[in-house]
Amino acid sequence: MKIIWQEIARRSMPILVACGVTAMGAQALAADGVVSFTDQSDREITLDKPAERVATIPIPAASMFVSLDGGTDRLAAMHKLSKSALLEGVLGDFFPQSKDVPSDIVGEGFMPNIESLLSVNPDLVFQWAHRGDDIIAPISNAGLKVATFRYGTEDLARGWIRIMGSVIGNPEKAERLIAWRDDVMAKIKAKTDTIADADKPRTLYFLRFNSELKVSGKGAYNSFYIDLAGGQNPAIDGPTWTVVGPEQILEWNPEVILLNGFETDLDPQDVYDNPLLVDVAAVKNKRVYRVPLGGYRWDPPNQESPLMWMWLSQILHPDLFDWDLRAEIKSAYAWIYGQVPSDQQIDGILRVSQNGDAANYAPFVN
Repeated sequence: MKIIWQEIARRSMPILVACGVTAMGAQALAADGVVSFTDQSDREITLDKPAERVATIPIPAASMFVSLDGGTDRLAAMHKLSKSALLEGVLGDFFPQSKDVPSDIVGEGFMPNIESLLSVNPDLVFQWAHRGDDIIAPISNAGLKVATFRYGTEDLARGWIRIMGSVIGNPEKAERLIAWRDDVMAKIKAKTDTIADADKPRTLYFLRFNSELKVSGKGAYNSFYIDLAGGQNPAIDGPTWTVVGPEQILEWNPEVILLNGFETDLDPQDVYDNPLLVDVAAVKNKRVYRVPLGGYRWDPPNQESPLMWMWLSQILHPDLFDWDLRAEIKSAYAWIYGQVPSDQQIDGILRVSQNGDAANYAPFVN
């Protein structure tokens, strides 16, 4: 076992150093099972051994943890919205025991419920780094070990994956997820880097549509993958998130509209039926899509992001991309979760009931 860990450490050393894990920490892991890494607040975190019970407060973290661990046995607790995503998505079917994982460990504004956290006795708690020390300090003051995550970029998401892989003693799974991201990104960029700006569809992502018209702008992860997939975000010069009016949407005239996976009652038909948007190109040409929901919502950075990139690149450029996305989902899920979704489950992931009649969606329909 010691030899195996030393070989893993040797191969992973440049990557571990790049994401903030010191050489000393990697050697400690290899030699005696100690887990040492730098979290995204630049704090050194040490565990005596790989964690057996982890509580996740950042909403995307629970499903990412499940993907790295291959199940929910070590997921001690999670945010209530993480649980709703698991139960609404396919992971609730894969791991029905997830319905029993506590989800009362956090209140408004990600403030931890210390009593509930103590009751689940976690070896480690994941919390947000960028929302102030007042949501971190109570966890440490209660005698619990806490590590933090930052949100919003591909590099940060890769850091989540590597940190979680270290925490559970499975750096190989983490590096396989990273290699998959590299491979898909390279395949997409090889084609989209050759597309002239005039041929990149104006693609607008709505974080909210029914409650308000909130779109992504500069620095948003959605803008990153719109660009990667060969689109252009007409809101790119604006703030990361901004509320706009119908007049601004008409001025931008997006050719493709992406709807978030967070608003439970949202449907592309809501856009088609909006009398203020009838002249928008995406409405005229039936190019409004609800973002899929797999192991997690595909909108933000998550463990399944390469599938999101494939999905969007084919929607934007069906002449350039011919992914067999349903087969890609089955293949990826087999090694990520140890389960292969049925065709009916894939219909649900890809929201065929909502998106099936949209332009360029036929390749995704069974």
